[in-house]
Amino acid sequence: MPQPRSIDVQDVIDRHGVSGFQIRIVLLCFLVVAIDGFDTAAIGYIAPALRSQWGVTQAQLAPLFGAGLFGLMIGAFLFGPLADRVGRKAMLVVTTAFFGLASLASAWSTSIEMLTVLRFVTGLGLGGAMPNAITLTSEYCPDHRRSFLTMAMFCGFTVGSALGGFAAAHLIADHGWTSVLVLGGVLPLAAIPLLVLGLPESVRFLVLKQAPAERIATLLRRIAPAEDFSGAVFTGIAKTDLGSPKGSPIGQLFQPGLVAGTLCLWLTFFMSLLIFYLLSSWLPTIISSAGLTLKQASLVTVMLATGGTVGGLVLGAIMDRTNPHVVLGLSYLAAAGFVALIGSSTGSVALLVTAVFGAGFCVAGSQIGINALAASTYPTASRATGVAWANAVGRVGSVVGSMIGASLIGLGVGLPATFAIVAVPALIAAASITLKGRLGTPPVRLAPALQGS
Repeated sequence: MPQPRSIDVQDVIDRHGVSGFQIRIVLLCFLVVAIDGFDTAAIGYIAPALRSQWGVTQAQLAPLFGAGLFGLMIGAFLFGPLADRVGRKAMLVVTTAFFGLASLASAWSTSIEMLTVLRFVTGLGLGGAMPNAITLTSEYCPDHRRSFLTMAMFCGFTVGSALGGFAAAHLIADHGWTSVLVLGGVLPLAAIPLLVLGLPESVRFLVLKQAPAERIATLLRRIAPAEDFSGAVFTGIAKTDLGSPKGSPIGQLFQPGLVAGTLCLWLTFFMSLLIFYLLSSWLPTIISSAGLTLKQASLVTVMLATGGTVGGLVLGAIMDRTNPHVVLGLSYLAAAGFVALIGSSTGSVALLVTAVFGAGFCVAGSQIGINALAASTYPTASRATGVAWANAVGRVGSVVGSMIGASLIGLGVGLPATFAIVAVPALIAAASITLKGRLGTPPVRLAPALQGS
């Protein structure tokens, strides 16, 4: 009796151009991440209105900011391992609905304490949605386009955050601060039918879970309609997969071939998000204190997200053509220079815009890049966990960054020295991601998971 043909699903994806089916996945995940970016930044947009309407102090707002970031961290820790057990699509739909409902409920808050609790709950969903969007996109990308496509998708976060700022300004003026939270709830809930109908489950995940061969073949025909998959068995081999996965998805992150890469990624995520949230949270205040108008400070700060969007696309294209660790290491090194330059540029708006754009290009662009790198580092069995937990550790950095901004301002050492200090995390991130590349992670391969026809 002849042996059935064995087909590697990743090989099928790699051998064909990017289909409309795959572009649809990228666009739908872009939509989720853009809404995620809007909802994550929403509290910053409404903070001035809250102070005016409720008479809350800056000290009372600090727990409100921290609650959302803390929720993002816990959500990433929680929903990543669940996605490696029940599926990327399922978790993406659930977490998107979760943060939509929580944001909608937040609009009816009657006190700062109630809003703080609901922002934590919203953060849980936000923290779970983003890593699953990254993982699902990555697992449908050919190897030679993975960095660019994953990073283009993730640019939705900076786009959503930036456009959300413009939308929030008009909404608050016309309808009050609650309208921003209502929009932040309606948008994800309206997207749910699109996600349910338009997104497939990860084909690599289906192979790992030994789904029926015909279900896998149906998805592959959307990518390679001319190929014959009848009677085939499918394997989930990938360059980053090794042996049969043992233990929980969390435990797999610390296997001998992955532990060094995991720790280097975590340090890079921590430092990257620390510096990004420190800048995004405190840059308007610092710039305003230097004599610029509030309008000028807001426009300059928007350049941080704009630079991140451009940086994500440019760095993604370069990462697909050369060593991504080298690209990201050099980018973080340049980020340190641009951040330090901000402190000496307040006398010239043009130079300040250039410095902030450069910092966004290198810091936020590299942040997008390390998400793509994380997705390519881990095997299918623990990929969602690996991406989610790296983001969760990064969220710890974001909390630290948003908290130490006030301390730096209080030092009274002057803007050049302040931003020289802020540049240090970028240097650490550069060293950490470079070390990961030099250590090298042995190729990990999954044992073939055969599917009966």
